[in-house]
Amino acid sequence: MKKILFLVTILSISLQGYSQKELKDKYKPIPAKNSEIKEPLPPTETPPNDLPPVKEPTVIKISPDDLYKNNSLYKKEANVEGIFYRRNEYLGAFVTNTAVSTVRYRDAAFVDGDKIRVFLNDKVIEPEVNLVGEFQGFKITLVPGINKIDFEALNEGSASPNTAEFQVYDDKGAVIEASQWNVGTGYKATIILYKE
Repeated sequence: MKKILFLVTILSISLQGYSQKELKDKYKPIPAKNSEIKEPLPPTETPPNDLPPVKEPTVIKISPDDLYKNNSLYKKEANVEGIFYRRNEYLGAFVTNTAVSTVRYRDAAFVDGDKIRVFLNDKVIEPEVNLVGEFQGFKITLVPGINKIDFEALNEGSASPNTAEFQVYDDKGAVIEASQWNVGTGYKATIILYKE
């Protein structure tokens, strides 16, 4: 045992002798030659002048409280702590002068079996729609004045809440509105198109 201990001690001392202690105190980093080289900025692009300006849709003010006060058409809010989708969702009101509008929708999250019912001015136009990954929808002829579109959640699929992405287009293919809804079973997401 004494021989092994002696051997380990001799090896430790000999390895210590080969280390280069003198370099610890004399080491100086070499500075970069051009430390202030800046990357060139990309050229700024000026938009072409021949494109018409993008027109933002005109939004009209409608109170969601007034809209959802009819308990025979809309289910009362029932949010509990930590769950905020047990309510009706107001998606906005937009002014348009188009005669025909296209409404498209699809499941916004993973396809989990969400189903909806679609109303136009409180009349059912799509009794049951299974939301899938691809857009599906319908065209509606707008009447002068208010055109209210309700999307009622028939279920929440396998993952709550009922989620969907929707798009509304005018007759020229321009987007009037595009957004998402997240509502619980029996609640509605509402968008209003006001035809001038």
